[in-house]
Amino acid sequence: MASYLLPLTVSATTSLLADAMSFEKENQVKMILQDMEASVLAFRDELERLAASRCDTATLLQCSNNNYNDCSSTYPNQQCMAADELVVSACGDGETCNAIWDKTKTAVRIPAALAQGSHGNPTDPRVIESICYSRLAEKYMVENYNPGHQMYFGSSRGSFRIIPARHSETCGLYDCRRRPWFVAASSGPKDVVLVIDVSESMNDYARMYTAKEAAITVVDTLTVADRFAIITFSNEATQIGGQGGLIRATNENKKRMIEEIKGLEAKGTTNFYAAFDAAFDALDRTIKDEATSGCNAAVLFMTDGQ
Repeated sequence: MASYLLPLTVSATTSLLADAMSFEKENQVKMILQDMEASVLAFRDELERLAASRCDTATLLQCSNNNYNDCSSTYPNQQCMAADELVVSACGDGETCNAIWDKTKTAVRIPAALAQGSHGNPTDPRVIESICYSRLAEKYMVENYNPGHQMYFGSSRGSFRIIPARHSETCGLYDCRRRPWFVAASSGPKDVVLVIDVSESMNDYARMYTAKEAAITVVDTLTVADRFAIITFSNEATQIGGQGGLIRATNENKKRMIEEIKGLEAKGTTNFYAAFDAAFDALDRTIKDEATSGCNAAVLFMTDGQ
């Protein structure tokens, strides 16, 4: 019996090598994602365990003098972070001394609206409670800190705890509840239609300005897992960016739509019927095109009602 060997061409060999490398890289990515998921779930379990003791007398007593904030605290073990770990662009390129960090402590951040007490402390008991019970997670966060990464926890009350500890560039500016990662975790992928009243009455009492700011805030919180559309209405309704369905919330699309929102002007009368028709038409087209996020859907209506 004769046997024949079929030689591989250079292009075929290259293709096989490329497939093998692609498979290896895919496995590496899967392993990284699995490690990240395991780390997040372990952190979640620890916080849930600690939340059960949030009302203990000992927890509350220890809390008052053992939290470092991101504005005025002096961290006990501050040091320059190496450029191959973490770099804050506002503090330089890390070639000499990057931002000052403390890997042995966590820092607490709260938005200025919650810092109504003396020395920038919160007064809302629910905010204080979230800071107190999350302080118990500091030992876990220090022990599980991975150089080059940050570990953090954000509460629904607005408190935020992070390691390594460092001072913020601007005190009171950060609100974890408005960050895409927080919104995505709390609501999941979603289809969002923003309907903005641009009739003449929106010029009164800075309503147009308020509506724009609210719309921009919502768009900022969206992630690439979300889809969205913006409908404006006065005499008639118009979908900004064309009459298609919802678009994916990529950074490019969000930036483009925010610029469109900033340029809106109020004039004309109010046609609510046209606004609702346009909003649900956009959702229907997205579903028919099978381009929906496949999860939650929300229509946000911004109007003065006139």
